[in-house]
Amino acid sequence: MSIWELLAVFAAGICAGTINTIVGSGTLITFPVLLATGLPPITANVSNSLGLVPGSISGAIGYRKELRGQWPRVLRLGITALIGGLAGAILLLALPSNAFDTIVPVLIALALVLVIAQPRLSRAIQRRRARREADTHPHGGPVLHAGLLLSSAYGGYFGAAQGVLYLSLMGLLLEDDLQRINAVKNVLGAIVNGVAAVFFLFVAEFDWTAVLLIAVGSALGGQLGAKVGRRLPPAALRAVIVAVGIVAIIQLVLR
Repeated sequence: MSIWELLAVFAAGICAGTINTIVGSGTLITFPVLLATGLPPITANVSNSLGLVPGSISGAIGYRKELRGQWPRVLRLGITALIGGLAGAILLLALPSNAFDTIVPVLIALALVLVIAQPRLSRAIQRRRARREADTHPHGGPVLHAGLLLSSAYGGYFGAAQGVLYLSLMGLLLEDDLQRINAVKNVLGAIVNGVAAVFFLFVAEFDWTAVLLIAVGSALGGQLGAKVGRRLPPAALRAVIVAVGIVAIIQLVLR
């Protein structure tokens, strides 16, 4: 990589760590940048997964106050997330590389739809809580676990907007403050990225330079997102994510 490519990957790591801590979708920042440096799609995806692990852990630490009293819930949901994340990582390497090239543009497009729809999802969650039509299970019950299993498998495979999926599922099915739910989301993201990373270390090709740059950047971004990220205008943040996601789709289609 040139010096400018190194700086771009590091900056993308900071942005991704910040965005992932706030809501998710950081992969839509780092993945296109890695593609732009010339990495093959699967190598870029694996390197991105490895690099984002410190950012996920950093974000979870930043939300440690909101995690107080939630560790039984985190343990239950974390086991489901671990199984799903490992399944997705295995699926990534089990499928032929051309399948990834075909599937990922579709996944990114779906992720962009989720990012755009996030305000509407949040309003739906708030309306449901205002009505309080029914009691909720303290840990979400089987419906939440099934949804988290599928979302985590998606996260282990690619992961763009995985955090949006987590927030939507837990927000609808758990009766709790959204900031506390966001804290759990960060831990689940760390678990999925972590189990995928351990798996990839032994069986996949990755670029150590990209991994280290994203790792340091995302760790810094995780702390930034926990401290000041909530002050960012949500509309501006979504606009950046959507713009970068569209660029990623164009890059993948034209390769």
